[in-house]
Amino acid sequence: MSWTRSRSHTAAAALDLVEALQRRFKLALEQLSTTAGAPRPFEPVEWLRDQGTHGGGHRYVAAETPVFNRAAINVSQVHYDDDPHRKLGSASALSTIIHPQDPRAPSVHVHVSWTERKDHSGYWRMMADLNPAVPDAAATASFAAALREVAPELYPDASAQGDRYFFIPALGRCRGATHYYLEGYASGDLDADMRLAQRFGEAALDRYTALLDPALMHPQPPSAELRGRQLAYHSLYLFQVLTLDRGTTSGLLVHDQNDVGIMGSLPSFVDRELLASWVLRLPEVQQPLLRGILAVLPESSPSPVSDEVRAELAKVVRAHYRAHPEALALQASGDVTPPTLDNHRDRS
Repeated sequence: MSWTRSRSHTAAAALDLVEALQRRFKLALEQLSTTAGAPRPFEPVEWLRDQGTHGGGHRYVAAETPVFNRAAINVSQVHYDDDPHRKLGSASALSTIIHPQDPRAPSVHVHVSWTERKDHSGYWRMMADLNPAVPDAAATASFAAALREVAPELYPDASAQGDRYFFIPALGRCRGATHYYLEGYASGDLDADMRLAQRFGEAALDRYTALLDPALMHPQPPSAELRGRQLAYHSLYLFQVLTLDRGTTSGLLVHDQNDVGIMGSLPSFVDRELLASWVLRLPEVQQPLLRGILAVLPESSPSPVSDEVRAELAKVVRAHYRAHPEALALQASGDVTPPTLDNHRDRS
């Protein structure tokens, strides 16, 4: 399979940037697996947008290995060079989500993307959040410090917006221990902004790798209590993604050509009973969504989230928001409403 790339020079440079970040992170995680005594290469998966005419993407995945519960490193580029009626020229993105097997090792989400209009103007989106099932104050501070050092003047606002974006009103808490969310960023200097995006991506991915390395080297296996805390946190993670995450929802509503990839952030197992206990905490219009999610999840403990289940969950989310578009107003946001072009937000 193959997919076409945008003809825009800026979009091409953005794609080169996110693919370089993808390769950097893949190699680092494969080296960590080898060091941990469980060498296992990430498997490549490719998807096409409109049979590749309008781009596509490739991701590297690992699931249920000795090191990773679920891991995906996604790159995509969708473009509409051949459609003069579209405002969107292209969208080029890296989106990666890592859930380690050991509950003492934190999960992470990092997103770096360039969205370009047909007039070649555009903006960057940069996100990162550290997600420990078992909080570690030193690791949280280290991750936040790495992001702050990239651009100290941008950090306070990006951190505050991240805290708002990842807040879960129904549970009165955030997903993640520290957050960074810079939306619609464009200083007017394309080259400087691209360098910023590269520094941000490298800082987030490299610091996470540095934190993950010692977390995988515990001499004793994790206790049942720690495993239980991880399962509860993974359940919260799925809950936030499927009921609040604006990027995930937008991607599912735009197309159905990469449902499993868009759902790649979901961990491999969740606590179905815990999720069920949260139904009545949601606004009334969102309760059918969570009930639909529960209907798809296998009735076992823990409940596995296979690729087949991910595909069904995508259908549930898409059907819910098509039936209840007013519920989109309840989606997560920071101070900035995420810019969209032709209601377009592509996710890997």
